[in-house]
Amino acid sequence: MKPNQTTLDKLGNILNEAGYTMRYERGSFQSGWCLLEEKSVVVLNKFLDVEGRINTLLDLIPQLNINYDKLTFESQKLYDSIVSKSIIIA
Repeated sequence: MKPNQTTLDKLGNILNEAGYTMRYERGSFQSGWCLLEEKSVVVLNKFLDVEGRINTLLDLIPQLNINYDKLTFESQKLYDSIVSKSIIIA
């Protein structure tokens, strides 16, 4: 997966289609992200570069409760590859 804006947009689409809002904010969170579960908001550290944002989302997406049926076919394929890689790595 190439670390570019298009990849970041595709990962953002997965969150958007699953009903999450993604925001970039300043914060003191160590991991680069903060999840407000009751509001379905994912907050990423705005000071991360594109590659850092992508890596953060790749770590975060498998942890979220995402309704697979809400995703488009393209997002489903990307989601499947992310989840399968996280299982192998873990």
